[in-house]
Amino acid sequence: MSFSLAAGPLAAPVMAQARQAGPESVADLAEGLLDAVVNISTSQNVKSEDKAPMPQVPEGSPFQDFFDEFFKGDGGEGSNQGQTVNSLGSGFVIDPAGYIATNNHVIEGADDIEVNFANGSKLKAKLVGTDPKTDLALLKVEPKAPLKAVPFGDSRVMRIGDWVMAIGNPFGLGGSVTVGIISARGRNINAGPYDNFIQTDAAINRGNSGGPLFNMKGEVIGINTAIISPSGGSIGIGFSVPTELAQNIFSQLREFGETRRGWLGVRIQPVTDDIAESLGMSEAKGALVAGIIKGGPVDNGVIQTGDVVIRFDGKDVHEMRDLPRVVAESPVGKAVDVVLLRNGKEMTVKVTLGRLEDGEKQVDAEDAATPDEGTTEEDTTTDSEEQAEPQNTELVLGMGIGDLDETARKTFDIAESVKGVVITEVTPDTAAAERGIVPGDVIVEIGQEAVTTAEEVKTRVAKLKSEDRRNALLMIADRTGALRYITVRID
Repeated sequence: MSFSLAAGPLAAPVMAQARQAGPESVADLAEGLLDAVVNISTSQNVKSEDKAPMPQVPEGSPFQDFFDEFFKGDGGEGSNQGQTVNSLGSGFVIDPAGYIATNNHVIEGADDIEVNFANGSKLKAKLVGTDPKTDLALLKVEPKAPLKAVPFGDSRVMRIGDWVMAIGNPFGLGGSVTVGIISARGRNINAGPYDNFIQTDAAINRGNSGGPLFNMKGEVIGINTAIISPSGGSIGIGFSVPTELAQNIFSQLREFGETRRGWLGVRIQPVTDDIAESLGMSEAKGALVAGIIKGGPVDNGVIQTGDVVIRFDGKDVHEMRDLPRVVAESPVGKAVDVVLLRNGKEMTVKVTLGRLEDGEKQVDAEDAATPDEGTTEEDTTTDSEEQAEPQNTELVLGMGIGDLDETARKTFDIAESVKGVVITEVTPDTAAAERGIVPGDVIVEIGQEAVTTAEEVKTRVAKLKSEDRRNALLMIADRTGALRYITVRID
């Protein structure tokens, strides 16, 4: 089998031009940056039965089998009294006064942190703050003289195909330099809620975690964080946290010792093709608001369930995961314009952001205040048998439905706050069953119109059929009141 270049007289000149466009050498550039890249050595006393601390790939990650965190604790056979585990990673100086950026997983759980510089000197480091959600950490050393620091660049202007240079100091042997290009942008590897990685083929190996990724101006445009590696070595698939995300995190850690992210106070879900069609949208885009957090920034009606957020503070929301990231990057207390679709019409509302960390505590407190009934499927079945069956049930779209009266609430243990039409049964192998609908769920809306009786459900479905709609958009509440949108095929 043989391969040939694309036909035509332009092929050779284009290839020659591509070769000329590459950097002839990065020696001068690297020489001025190596001193700012450091080795970070940590130690931790652990019990012999404990494993060394190392980051875990989130359950269900598509890269679960191949994700490699670069550094792994390497402890020997310890005694029952415990052992000291040492780990190595990289970092870089961002301020001559001694502030050093790295990854959270490099220093997580460490009892002692030591920074080793290119000239052989060593300094003990203090942990200023960490952000596990982006796997970033900020350290501080006390140097006798100002340190060599490197500046941040704008990762937003970087393009696929741009040359980049990675520098690491993995084993305290001195800086190692590799060159490659940006292979992709905006990668989501399910490592955290704000994944927006730069992918590069610049060789990155174990111990390089926390090191900088430079543009050809010598500016940091990413923090090397992860690789895909079946063998443990580089295969040309590395991931860096872009500075458009990291720079603000480091500023917050330096100023507050913690992050202070913006918070909108909504529960969201993706806009699928079926949902987009049901909402009359020309394309599937944005983030669908499935719920409003009680006491949150928009618990005043300015944003409603069923709204689709398509732009936030001037930034387009192409898909659901874009919204949490752009909101988190916004300052707490900032008033922003939010563009959304409501009932097929585009509108702009003004929202003042709360603080995510406060919101998380609020949500956790609400969850804790709700008693766990602890009922198993067996318990529920037994209770249902003891209660009278709901009356006046109808079969619609493969679901048995009935009015949500007191008998139904007791049968399915549905909270008093839930309003709508109860689903009493789900026929196997139907569209409703495929969507995960179960008895005890409640239909709150159909086609963004509230329903309170089984007759209203039948009427709304019949209308959708008469309009030749392929899907019915349902707002479903579980027995506790948690909402979600589901499309069910109309046969």
